[in-house]
Amino acid sequence: MLTLDHLTVGHGGVALIRDASCRMAEGRVITLLGRNGAGKSTLLRVMSGIDKPMAGSVAIDGRSLSAMTARRLARVISLVTTERVRPHGLSCRDVVALGRAPYTNWAGRLSRADEAIVEASLATVGMTAYAARQMDTLSDGECQRIMIARAIAQDTPVIMLDEPTSFLDLPNRHGLARLMASLAHDRGKCVIYSTHELDIALLFSDTVALIDGTHLSCLPAGEMLASPRLAEAFATDGFDMTAYLDTLRKQRTAMAAADARRDI
Repeated sequence: MLTLDHLTVGHGGVALIRDASCRMAEGRVITLLGRNGAGKSTLLRVMSGIDKPMAGSVAIDGRSLSAMTARRLARVISLVTTERVRPHGLSCRDVVALGRAPYTNWAGRLSRADEAIVEASLATVGMTAYAARQMDTLSDGECQRIMIARAIAQDTPVIMLDEPTSFLDLPNRHGLARLMASLAHDRGKCVIYSTHELDIALLFSDTVALIDGTHLSCLPAGEMLASPRLAEAFATDGFDMTAYLDTLRKQRTAMAAADARRDI
């Protein structure tokens, strides 16, 4: 369980989100939803322990991130950023293997179990055939999948992703959203990712954490869809947000019914 307790985050002395409190459980997909510049990336950096909050705290299972060593933190939280790092001279397998660093000895030597985890992580994101490819030959979408595989190989209870669908076309966006749902529902991970894309957030998430101004509100996705907060936060002149949200409600209901039929 990841807990935000009266958290205030920002940069340059300016608070972007104030006094936020929220509980994010394992086995759930939580979306940080907000407009561009709302503070989603800033919040993720604080929630992952990279940056310090202006006030309040972040804890996992009751233990504050500020009390953890870097090695311990790397065993509980993995983060996929928006940066598309393509290190020259490293294969895709090499990069995914870096996810095992928190568990190896000082020499960084992988055990057979580590190697099996690396191969399984590549398979999970559908990149086994790319294992020997050099990172600097990949497209943005392929690079994104390798970085997600590295996070999976890190085997943390919490996986965070910053705008993971931003470089993908529609079919791959939905495919990635389903992958994140599988990591949460089938493997018990707490998957937290940021986006400004309403359809991805509301169709594939269990919980939506909406940033509206400096306020963060956390609700189950169905309840968030039924509330007026979304229309207020994303109101745009000349666009019928109410009708769009109604379409998403119908889509979510249809998807839930289809999933229920598959489970029978």
